[in-house]
Amino acid sequence: MKHIFVVNPVSGKGTIAKGYIPTIEHYIKENNLDAEIYVTKESREGMRFVEEKAKTGEEIRFYSCGGDGTLYEVVNGCYKYPNCQVANIPLGSGNDFCRLFGKNTNLSDHVNGVPVKLDLIETNGVVAINECAMGLDSEICIRQVSYKKLPGVNGEVAYTLAALGCLAKGKTKNDFRIIIDDDEIFEDKYLFCYIGNSRWYGGGYKAAPNAMPNDGFIDCVMVRCDRSALKLLPLISVYKNGDHLDLDITTVRRCKKVRIESRNPAAVNIDGECEYVTEREFKLLEGAITFVVPRNSDFLNM
Repeated sequence: MKHIFVVNPVSGKGTIAKGYIPTIEHYIKENNLDAEIYVTKESREGMRFVEEKAKTGEEIRFYSCGGDGTLYEVVNGCYKYPNCQVANIPLGSGNDFCRLFGKNTNLSDHVNGVPVKLDLIETNGVVAINECAMGLDSEICIRQVSYKKLPGVNGEVAYTLAALGCLAKGKTKNDFRIIIDDDEIFEDKYLFCYIGNSRWYGGGYKAAPNAMPNDGFIDCVMVRCDRSALKLLPLISVYKNGDHLDLDITTVRRCKKVRIESRNPAAVNIDGECEYVTEREFKLLEGAITFVVPRNSDFLNM
């Protein structure tokens, strides 16, 4: 099997991922690994590189060396090709998807990891391995990018600062019509709707505490807005800790498909990639990718 390390040089504020390259080079040499290192040059360029390699039909394991954005590009580049596997070395500022597997940067644990089948979420021609969302939290995702550039600000702090900014500007109510599995309909004013394949996003916010990326279901978490922005402030820590499922404004459904229709353009977030839409459908792709779990990860015993 060929091993290809896709390194995003701007991950981890431009120092962590770039500084990891000598570790990869040393491991390749010491273990006589059939491998290469590819350093991405611009947004989406990594996705194109991965797909071109995947198309060859050669058995390849791609290592996403960066944050959740790098993982998004690697996954979208190769998920259609059964000859490919994906591993995730967490070198970004948030690294939310890998929280379920342990934030392990030991290269040997990934090279000698365990391949497992994981689900994906398909929407509008792309896939998410971690999460999708519409509403307030996606507005926050858009705004947190500028905060991440500040010295000493990590993914979690950036998300919290962006959340406070959105609440201050009253970006809290979305007129959503949410259809679950073409059957159950919810219509109300919502803070957001989180469509989770896994549990965390925003640098450590536990949006879907019970989600598992290999259980054949989407965890859809719908949070209504029934109060002012000021009264929402105490709920930030509740949400961060994953204790919001017990609130009377929260509804959870485990399903295969979610469709959201919005009266006005609303922010949508696909593993950190954001835009504004008035409708979007999210569909589970069961066991759609082979993901390499680091050896000794607790996930293997779940």
